[in-house]
Amino acid sequence: MWKYFIRPLFFLFDPELVHNFLIKWTKLFGGTGLPDMRFTSPLIEKKVFGINFPNPVGLAAGFDKNAEIVTSIRRLGGFGFTEIGTVTPRPQSGNPKKRIFRLTKDDALINRLGFNNDGVDAVVNRLKNKNFKYYNTSLPIGANIGKNKSTPNSKAHEDYLECFKKLRSYVDYFAVNVSSPNTPELRNLQSTSFLKKILKTLILENNKGKKKPILVKVSPDLSNSQLSDIVSLLLQLNIDGIISSNTTIARENLKSDNLKNEIGGLSGKPLSKRSTEMVRLIKKQAGDKLPIIAVGGIMSPKDVVEKINAGASLVQIYTGWIYYGPTLVYDINRKLLKECLNN
Repeated sequence: MWKYFIRPLFFLFDPELVHNFLIKWTKLFGGTGLPDMRFTSPLIEKKVFGINFPNPVGLAAGFDKNAEIVTSIRRLGGFGFTEIGTVTPRPQSGNPKKRIFRLTKDDALINRLGFNNDGVDAVVNRLKNKNFKYYNTSLPIGANIGKNKSTPNSKAHEDYLECFKKLRSYVDYFAVNVSSPNTPELRNLQSTSFLKKILKTLILENNKGKKKPILVKVSPDLSNSQLSDIVSLLLQLNIDGIISSNTTIARENLKSDNLKNEIGGLSGKPLSKRSTEMVRLIKKQAGDKLPIIAVGGIMSPKDVVEKINAGASLVQIYTGWIYYGPTLVYDINRKLLKECLNN
């Protein structure tokens, strides 16, 4: 039904308009009227960096930027965890519209949103007052945090610290986003000097109270040697995990000629190969010392099995969910259960 009726209808409209409609609809109705997509089995439960996940498939950052649907996303999509954000200290509107493009021939999206969000204070107030009217679950929540566009890189650590301090009581882990291509100069924060300053600042604050896992989200456009340098730094600082990877500015072998030159980050199927390659490289270098959340190009249950076999502990999806519908996570978890039973 999704592929032949609902998706073609949604794809008649601007992607951001459809996204905003889905957020508002879910806020109002909590997913009522749709089948319950939750899939539970002790065999696919995961405990990673001290957190219990009912299944290993999460909703990637960017969908629920402002923590508006955290109480219903498990039933709506069957996810085992969700990641809000990217959240910045101050509200910002992001880049000018139109800023999301569908590359339907490639099962891909290009976005240049630019960290549009309500700001950390609004997000905290929402998490404080979570409405459990529909589905009260213990779904783990991650917070993807970033810096405001107007903040120079020399002071970026202050923005990450502010978000960390304000959100730490309401989320289960943090994802330090230094890899989005849509904020000028942001990806320069992946250099070891900037990244070390950000992480040391967060570690110092984290040590003052109940510790929350800190992960770093990296770019697929890093060279292998740059990735190795980052992994070495994360191991040196005893960082809890890594998310591989963000969107890419590469445009290789795309079929959607009319859109492939749009500026922004590309997500979806074309990212799959590089994302898996990065997971293998990280796993080879870090072993079990740095748990990996794999994201990028997951469009089917087979893709998830590939990522896990490459070394991922957890996975996240976004673009695949848009192209293949709300049953995708259920199908993935059913496939993972079958794999467990056959091994």
